[in-house]
Amino acid sequence: MMTRRRLARFAAGSGVPLASHDAWAYTATSNGWNMPTGVTQIAHSVHSLHMWVFLTCVAIGVVVFGVMLYSIINHRRSKHPNPANFHENVKVEIAWTIAPFVILICLAVPAAGTLIKMEDTRNSDLTVKVTGYQWKWQYEYVGQGVSFFSTLSHASNAARQLGAHGEGLSGSFSSADLKQLEQADGGHYLVNVDNPLYLPVGKKIRFLITSNDVIHAWWVPDFAVKKDAIPGYINEVWTKIDEPGVYRGVCAELCGRDHGFMPIVVHAVPEDEFEAFLKRQKDGDLEAQVPSAETVVGGAAPKAEPAVATTEVAAADTADSAAAAPPPPAKKALSEADLLAKGKTVYEANCQACHQANGQGMPPNFPALAGSTVANGPPEAHIEQILKGKKLMPPFAQLSDEEIAAVATFERTSWGNKGSVIQPDQVSALRQ
Repeated sequence: MMTRRRLARFAAGSGVPLASHDAWAYTATSNGWNMPTGVTQIAHSVHSLHMWVFLTCVAIGVVVFGVMLYSIINHRRSKHPNPANFHENVKVEIAWTIAPFVILICLAVPAAGTLIKMEDTRNSDLTVKVTGYQWKWQYEYVGQGVSFFSTLSHASNAARQLGAHGEGLSGSFSSADLKQLEQADGGHYLVNVDNPLYLPVGKKIRFLITSNDVIHAWWVPDFAVKKDAIPGYINEVWTKIDEPGVYRGVCAELCGRDHGFMPIVVHAVPEDEFEAFLKRQKDGDLEAQVPSAETVVGGAAPKAEPAVATTEVAAADTADSAAAAPPPPAKKALSEADLLAKGKTVYEANCQACHQANGQGMPPNFPALAGSTVANGPPEAHIEQILKGKKLMPPFAQLSDEEIAAVATFERTSWGNKGSVIQPDQVSALRQ
């Protein structure tokens, strides 16, 4: 059996993540041999149902294999050289028809009840929209004006870069490299994020789960929550956390090359701490990144419902607004220093995993940005590639104009590149 050290070496060298393994190893209520009992009533019900099915299967196995073993021992040829001659038995036929039916009913009734409870998202206290991207999560507290991205932590990402060129497959890792892998993120290698999701304890929380690119799946074992995130479609699920703590999960749907590097971390805290967290975000401690109209599910901006009014009033309002509406204000120009500082942060959160901190990339899939024709070429082409993506690079249209301008400027002026500074207005013009 592979030791954890050998697993870490293989994972870092080959790009195969340990996230799925660690998601179970670091759940709060798992003993490593069974599914977690969880910290929600639904999780407890799922665990009880699991144990009921498991014990039923064990009982069936004991009976079936017991009868088989008895028959082999007591009806062997040496003991009964002349076999019995019989064909059917009505009582046995009835028994093995009724018994499975009763067993299935006994399993179906509690299972159906649990499934109905899992789908009941009514009367929720808080709604959180979860959007999957390659390879990160976006969390939006609906109605609170708070939204942010959650990506693999810098420490885990730096550790996994040790094997970016496949050295791990040849076994050339040094002992220092292996120690860094094992101790990265305080032992939470590949299951830690930069911005965790905060949720209040004791409140019913509804999740709206969707995707901006490919199919993902948001899965937190301790909550018994696992839902597919499908582009253009919104799935609903809910939870009510009973115990404060840190709970981890993973994307449970193969979504691309870095599927294993988009973990989920949830901090369940008392309500007063949650309210303080929301206030910090609104005050700007973590910049809110509310999606623009261009990035809503399905790619179309929501249409506002017109107010009820007579035709004459509506026409007059339209004429007045058309005459009085000023042109949209120009985006504020940022200094090069501000663009570089912001761009470095955006790059580390969104680009560094594939293009590396030194801009050397991971050829052939992710070419180097240092000296690249894109970073040193026309700014329009650079912006277009960030907005629309190319080959394995996903689109990043979900970023704001300021963020795209900043990261493009950072890429065009770092690692010896001689590209020009880009302003938010240039990004805004290319979105249309």
